[in-house]
Amino acid sequence: MTRLIEIKHITVAYGAKTVLRNISLTLWQNDFLGVIGPNGGGKTTLLKTILGLQKPLEGEIIFYKDNRAVPALKIGYLPQINRLDKYFPISVSEVVASGLMGEQKGWRSYSSEQQQRINETLDLMGMSDKTKRPIGELSGGELQRVLLGRALVSHPNVLILDEPNTYVDKSFESRLFKMLEKINEDMAIILVSHDIGTILPLVKNIACVNETLHYHAGNMLTEEWLEQVYHCPIELVGHGDFPHRVLKRHDLS
Repeated sequence: MTRLIEIKHITVAYGAKTVLRNISLTLWQNDFLGVIGPNGGGKTTLLKTILGLQKPLEGEIIFYKDNRAVPALKIGYLPQINRLDKYFPISVSEVVASGLMGEQKGWRSYSSEQQQRINETLDLMGMSDKTKRPIGELSGGELQRVLLGRALVSHPNVLILDEPNTYVDKSFESRLFKMLEKINEDMAIILVSHDIGTILPLVKNIACVNETLHYHAGNMLTEEWLEQVYHCPIELVGHGDFPHRVLKRHDLS
C-alpha cells in the first residue's frame, strides 16, 4: 500500500498537561480513517498536529507522495468550530474560491480551470443557486457546506473533517455521507466524530484517541475492543442503516 502520512511516536502537551502520548499512525492513499474517542481525549489536537498548527514535544510526522518523503501535502481542512465572521462582506463563491489561495501568485484573477473547479464545487455542495449571497444570510448548515467546499476546491491529497455534520441540516446529512464515499475515490479522508455509529458504515479503518491511540483495521468493531479503548462497557445497536452507540450501565468510578 502507498503511504501518505506517517506519524511516529509523537507526544503533544499544553503546558504541563500531556494530551497525546507516544502516538503512531499511518494514513494510506485512499484511506478513510475514522477517528473516535471521548471528549478531551485529543482528537482535535491530533488533527492540528498533522496540519502543523501544533508542534509535538517528541516524535515526527512524515508526508509521502508516490512513496517518497516530501515536505508537505495539500490538505483540505474543515474545523469543528469555524471562526469566520458571518458579517464580513464576502459571498458564497468568494469563500469557496479562497480555498485556492495557495495556488495564486499575487493578485491574479482565477484561471478558467480554477473557475470551473469553483463552479463544480458549488454545485456539489448544492449552493450553485446562492453563489452571490453574502455569508451573513446563510443558515448554519448552509455555511458548513460552503466551508466544506472551501476545503475541497483545491483537490487536496487529504481531506480532514472535524465533526463535519455539525450544523449541517438533516436534509443534507445523508447526501454528505454519500458525497464523502465518492470523494474518497480521489483522496484520503480523516473524519473525526464522537458518534461511533454514524461513521462505522463510512470508514475503512478506525483510530480511537484517548491520550494514547488504539488502531483498528477495518470497521467491524467488537464490544470488547470498544470497552478496552473507552474504559467503559459499550454496545452498538442497529437502527436502519446506521447503528447508534449505547453505553451499558456501569460505575462512574
